[in-house]
Amino acid sequence: SGSGPAYVFLLAEALTEAGVRVGLPLEAASKLATQTVYGSGKLLHGSSEPPAELRRRVTSPGGTTQAGLARMEELGLRAALVSGVEAARDRGRELGRDAAEKLAKG
Repeated sequence: SGSGPAYVFLLAEALTEAGVRVGLPLEAASKLATQTVYGSGKLLHGSSEPPAELRRRVTSPGGTTQAGLARMEELGLRAALVSGVEAARDRGRELGRDAAEKLAKG
């Protein structure tokens, strides 16, 4: 959870970069990415619905959002996020073991 903000900031960075790549000016792409993260987080925080249901509600069958999500899944976005969290957990355990060994050695 402590690394979570960095993951969300990376998402905003990627959305900004994508916006620029598809033709938006940097300032507009950055503002849209920021507002998307903010608005989505606020909606998620205020809802009793799970994230998957909220995602389904904003995804029109056969539409642009569905096409984008399909490509992201195809390229392994979900797997990359899960793997990143696992890597952070593993590194935290390593750091904890190192600290415990240093304390034991005095």
